[in-house]
Order: sequence, then structure tokens, then C-alpha cells
Amino acid sequence: METLTKLISMAPLLLLFVLPRAFSGHDYNQALSKSILFFEAQRSGFLPHDQRVTWRANSGLNDGKASGVDLVGGYYDAGDNVKFGLPMAFTITMMSWSIIEYGKQMAANGELGHAMEAVKWGTDYLIKAHPEPYVLYGEVGDGNSDHYCWQRPEDMTTDRRAYKIDPSNPGSDLAGETAAAMAAASIVFRRSNPAYSGELLRHAYQLFEFGDKYRGKYDRSITVAQKYYRSISGYNDELLWAAAWLYQSSNNEYYLNYLGKNGDSMGGTGWAMTEFGWDIKYAGVQTLVAKFLMQGKAGLHAPVFERYHQKAEYFMCSLIGKGGRNIQKTPGGLIFRQRWNNMQFVTSASFLATVFSDYLTSSRGTLKCAAGNVAPSELLSFAKSQVDYILGDNPRATSYMVGYGNNFPRQVHHRGSSIVSIKVDAKFVACRQGYATWYSRKASDPNVLTGALVGGPDAYDNFADERDNYEQTEPATYNNAPLLGILARLGGGHGGYNQLLPVVVPAPNPVVAKQMPAPKSNPASSASPITIEQKLTTSWNDRGKTYYRYSTIVTNKSYKTLKDLKLSISKLYGPLWGLVKSGNSYGFPTWLDSLPAGKSLEFVYIHSTSPADVSVSSYNLA
Repeated sequence: METLTKLISMAPLLLLFVLPRAFSGHDYNQALSKSILFFEAQRSGFLPHDQRVTWRANSGLNDGKASGVDLVGGYYDAGDNVKFGLPMAFTITMMSWSIIEYGKQMAANGELGHAMEAVKWGTDYLIKAHPEPYVLYGEVGDGNSDHYCWQRPEDMTTDRRAYKIDPSNPGSDLAGETAAAMAAASIVFRRSNPAYSGELLRHAYQLFEFGDKYRGKYDRSITVAQKYYRSISGYNDELLWAAAWLYQSSNNEYYLNYLGKNGDSMGGTGWAMTEFGWDIKYAGVQTLVAKFLMQGKAGLHAPVFERYHQKAEYFMCSLIGKGGRNIQKTPGGLIFRQRWNNMQFVTSASFLATVFSDYLTSSRGTLKCAAGNVAPSELLSFAKSQVDYILGDNPRATSYMVGYGNNFPRQVHHRGSSIVSIKVDAKFVACRQGYATWYSRKASDPNVLTGALVGGPDAYDNFADERDNYEQTEPATYNNAPLLGILARLGGGHGGYNQLLPVVVPAPNPVVAKQMPAPKSNPASSASPITIEQKLTTSWNDRGKTYYRYSTIVTNKSYKTLKDLKLSISKLYGPLWGLVKSGNSYGFPTWLDSLPAGKSLEFVYIHSTSPADVSVSSYNLA
């Protein structure tokens, strides 16, 4: 965790990329497996029975209790024991994006399940942290008291106060990033766990509305975060970022229109970026909107979306040294942005280069740079060069991923890994005792923090493997999250599929759900906020005839209250319970006059044939 000094420039320029297909030299699949394993070492709360990082144990079991809310779970962000909401949400967004783009490759490597578990560990916590539509808990613990102590998570004696945002103390950046995380994760679980996916999307709708309606920077409300995760870029980038993910997850044109109408005023088309990370999301927004443009979804917003696209190209060209303003690199070729945890920018930028390369390849496009047109393969070659540097192809021949290769950091700036496991020695480690006994110890960590990506070398490729060298030896969850996608892509190849087609994350087949087209009462949306799921619950035979009982769930996926619902039901040849018929349509039962955001109603019917045709005739959202 760190305080960042941002150097952001406004520059209206175009750019372009390039990409290769065969990869060799490093075992990217092994590196992917280790990268995912790192997240299990960062878990807070009750650890599951299948926990693979066995030197960890339960921790933070009273988190949120003093505030009357359950905040047990989630992730510690880095080498400390604080749960910071903004970087945690960004971590989950980027893990989800990695799965969305390269889940097929992860599945082929046998790691998709582990990757999805890593996402769900985070989203389960975010759901707890959002107990009301306009309330979001954004931090548990305090960086100052936490840094005063050097204790393993299982021994924590530091302040575990919980901090929140609400209408009186807004945090649009925090709410926006959390909405983005929930929306992206909803795509990940859409097939394997549709009910959970719907729950995530409902939270995302509410959080976006909260952040957009009550504007403000979160670190002005949660002031204890300023020293560690200050929101320097403000909140406009997160609101656009959230809108992009909500459109990708729901196909609701409200969010597409939001991107089109606010792109200029909120900086999406104006900022020409050379960095992307937990604080500043513009390059990510620009990449996603460029994808929408390539997919032919821009519609009337095409001129605005083209400006987003141009800024995405500016970012990509700066990475490969062919732009109007190029990023700095070390003599060994690594992106260099800052001394403190530089590796976070390396993996985030390389991920954007990887997906943009595949988007361009799928659209048969080229990257337009100031230096000329560039083939998409050059972008992927660049991303590969960064990953290879991380894994050991650098002047020091050092792997900056713990546990990968033979020469990797042994004195990681990480409380849990640097202190003997509580399972080996249960003797309590006091607050300051940890510094005297373990922090200052000039020896390898007793617990190997497998898969952790540390902060990395300086501007001249120099690196000191020392525990007190926190700028270089501290890992972070948001270092690893984008790396998952790149490693999956490099390890599994492309397979010739079109990266612009609708996302299908491999998973067991779910219950079939019908997505109803938008009714005439809501012409602004091309995707209905109402879903209808039908399933056969039982069947029996009577007098030679087979009868079927069907359960139908109607869910309000919007963030508003659903009223005046009218359903059309045809091909129904038996009795129905749970709705009231009025003329040729069906409405709410007598005990229900509306359906709140995120809620569902069930009705059942029996007849002797296949399911009836159920669709939405009309409704109102209030």
C-alpha cells in the first residue's frame, strides 16, 4: 500500500499495436497456478476446509462487530493486516476481467475453479460490506496502528474499527469501483451460479446509483485511508468504469448512454493516459469502450466512442514506444512508473495491452500510433516481455514472483510470511515483539508466500531482497490480479476464437433463464431489468397421462421498485397459483403490490406439456 504521486497529462493523440503466437521459455501455467495461490495467503476470516496455504489460520473474526455488521472475510491488501475497500474492489474487478477474457485457457490449465473461488472470496465480503443501498463499508482496521505492530493476522491486537460511506459522507470512487467489481464478477458466475450472479448485479446497480447520486471522494469521508490509498484521480473515472462494466454485464443501454453522454465532461475522452491502476481507471474505461465500438454497439454515440478509442490507442502506443509521449522503462526493459511497488503498473498496463491486442485481432484492425500503424501482435509481444522480465529474464536473473524459479525474494515485507506459523508455534506474538524478533531477522521467511508478486526493482533494475525494503519487497493483491489473465493467455494461446463475441465463462450448465426484451414502457433500455426463470420441479403420471409442475421465478434486477407488472402467459393448459389474472394478462398476487430492487416472486402452474411461454407485457419502475 502506498501514497502515489500521479503524473497525468492531457494529450490528444492516436496510437497502434502488434502481437505473436508461439510462446516458450517460461512455464506460464505454473506461474498462473502460483499467482492464484497467493490470494489464499491473503484471506481474512474463517478459512475453508480446502485452504491450500496451510500455514495460515482464521483471523479478523470480530471485524465489524462493534458497528453491528458482519465484516468477517475479504482480503488483506498487501503485507499488512488492514482491509482497504478501494484496492480490494479493484483486485476483484481485475481478477474477474482476467476470467472473462481468458477463462477458457484457465479451464484448460485446471485453474478456473481456483480463480473463481478467489473472486468469490472477495465478492462475498463486498456483499457484507454493502448492507444497505446507500451504505458501503470501505475499510476495516487502521493503517497507522497496524503499521505500529508487526504481528501475524492470527494474533492481531490492533484497532479493527470499520469505516463507511453514506449519503452524508459520500465516496463515489469507492462505490463506483465496488459496483464495477460486482458487475464484472456477475459475468464470471452467470452460468455456474445464476442466483449469485443476479445478487451481485443487484448490488452493482445500487452502488452505481449511490455513487452517482451522492458525489464525493471517499478519502474525505474515510480520512484514515488518505495516507495509504488516497484517491488522487477523483471519482469521475470510477463512475465511467462502473458504467462500462454494468453495460457489459447487463446490456442495459442506460449505462451505454451514460458513457456516451458523460464521456467528454467526465474525462473519458479527454485524458490521454500512460498509467492504469487501483486509483486511476481512465485507460481501462477507454479500452472497454473501444471494445464496444469494435463490437458495433456504439450507435448514436459512435463519435464520442471513437474519441475514447483514440485515447485507448494513445495508451497502447505509449507502452510500445511509438506514441507522442512514451512510458519510461528500465535499462532491462521493464515499465517504470515509481519507486514504491512499481510492479502494480507493469501488470495492469500489460493486461490492457493483452486484451486490446486480442480485440484488434478479432476485429482485423491495426493500432494507429504517432509513429505509424502497428500490428496487434506487437502489443502482445510487449506484454510477454514484461511477464518474462517478472519471471527472471532481467539483468539480475531474479524472479519477482515468490516461489517461481530458483532465485526469488526470500525476505518479503509481509507479516504473515515473515513470522512462524501459529500452527507451528502457537505462542502469542505481541505488537512490538514482532519487530524485534521477526521483522529485523536477516533470514529467509519461515513461510514461503508462493505466487506473491513483490514491488520489484528500481529505475536501473536494482533490487535489494531485504524485509525492511518495503518499496521493493512488499507484495499486493492488485499486483497479481491482472497478471492472472496475461499468464492464462500466454500459457494457453488464443485458439482462434473471436474476443469480441459475447462472453461465455466455462462452467456447469445452469438453469435456463429467459431474458425478456425491454417492454414498451421502458424504451430507453434494450435489456429488461426483469428476468424470468422456469424450472420443472416434479412430474407424475395419472390415468396414463403425465403432469408437470413448473416453478417460475420473476426477479427485479433493477435498482428501483417494480410496479404495475403485467405478464403475458400463453400455451398454459392447467391451473396457476401465485398471480392474479386480469383480462388477458397476469399481475401481482393480492398480497403484493410491488417488487423491491433485487427481490423475486414465485408462481407455479401444472399442465401436461412443455413450459408455458411467459413474457413481460408492461411494468413501471419507481
